[in-house]
Amino acid sequence: MDVAAALRAQVDELDGMLRGLDDAALATPSACAGWSVGDVLVHLAQTNEVAVASVEGPPERVAALWGGVGGETTVDDVAAEAVRSGPRRDGLGPYTWWKRTADDMTAAFEAVDPRARVPWVVGELAARTLCTTRLAETWIHTTDIAQGLGVTVEPTDRLWHIARLVHRTVPYASERAGFSTAPGPVRFELDAPDGAVWTFGDDTAANVVQGSAHDLCLVAGQRRPVADSGLVATGPDADQVLSSLRTFA
Repeated sequence: MDVAAALRAQVDELDGMLRGLDDAALATPSACAGWSVGDVLVHLAQTNEVAVASVEGPPERVAALWGGVGGETTVDDVAAEAVRSGPRRDGLGPYTWWKRTADDMTAAFEAVDPRARVPWVVGELAARTLCTTRLAETWIHTTDIAQGLGVTVEPTDRLWHIARLVHRTVPYASERAGFSTAPGPVRFELDAPDGAVWTFGDDTAANVVQGSAHDLCLVAGQRRPVADSGLVATGPDADQVLSSLRTFA
């Protein structure tokens, strides 16, 4: 399925987990440190709204959230402050607000040209790429909420899009991790949830990462240490690649 359809399917999976939860359940601690299930939904709602503004306008709405990013202030810092003290939607509980914004966001990505350039954080990127980052974030927070609620989330082929994002952003991730030079060419050879093998990158690449796609996505989402995953990398820049994998700005 294309990435917009994958995002809608991910939203539907999370919605099925949340529908009918009472306030006590929303107050349950999630696996996202310091945030309850409700806090995670507020974060997703806030950033979903900004994603809609990125695709449909106005661009000022994007700058209103991400304008503080820079210097020693990270995206995580801004997002945490927004959940703590940022704007909420009066009269809407976390679930209702999240669901409304998630539906708006998926509709926006289904309608936009995936090649269109849209603003995000401190630059522009293709709408398809932004949709993939929203899929990655929705998926990782689905796992956070599921762990808090004691629900098991099975990996699906939607992870293909996230694994592709991780591969495409290896040079950026390395820079964000503080490395002065980008690693050489990298190839991923990943075990898919259905038993197939997903490959990304040229088969002559000097650096090769092998393991499960699920492990890769959890590591890149900072939910599993590399040492606790089954990922194995070989090549001259293997350690650099493994230590800098990420799916977020």
